[in-house]
Amino acid sequence: MNVVTDGWDDEELLAALRQALAARRAVPPEFVEAGKNAFAWHNIDAELAQLTYDSTHAPQLEAATRAESASIRALTFTSARITLELEVTENSLLGQVVPAQAATIDVEAHDSPDTQIASDEIGCFAIQPIPSGPFRLHCRAAGGINVLTGWITL
Repeated sequence: MNVVTDGWDDEELLAALRQALAARRAVPPEFVEAGKNAFAWHNIDAELAQLTYDSTHAPQLEAATRAESASIRALTFTSARITLELEVTENSLLGQVVPAQAATIDVEAHDSPDTQIASDEIGCFAIQPIPSGPFRLHCRAAGGINVLTGWITL
């Protein structure tokens, strides 16, 4: 029994299906994963910390006040309850939770497994090595503070 109408025979239908499956297999797995993550709402209870300062985009100081530019990049992510201040050095990412408090920071990277780091009692932490691709930080502190930064690439 042939249920396909409009002039398609079995061989044409199978050829079209093979072509569709081949096109699906041609999509790199990381594209598929990125597409799924774009529509998934992970960490639904985390507050978003927005990038409020990036020294690479800050207005340049007058030449008379500084003879050379700073070699350290500074970033600040701000939420309603806490701020994450970061400094990018040659081989590490140094950070502090403000107001100062102990916290757990998860480094979520696209190209490597997640890493969990504990800050000290005044909120200082170090991430080594610096993630080579896009990453974000998920910070959990006392009092139910749960903050997630946006994705960033250094």
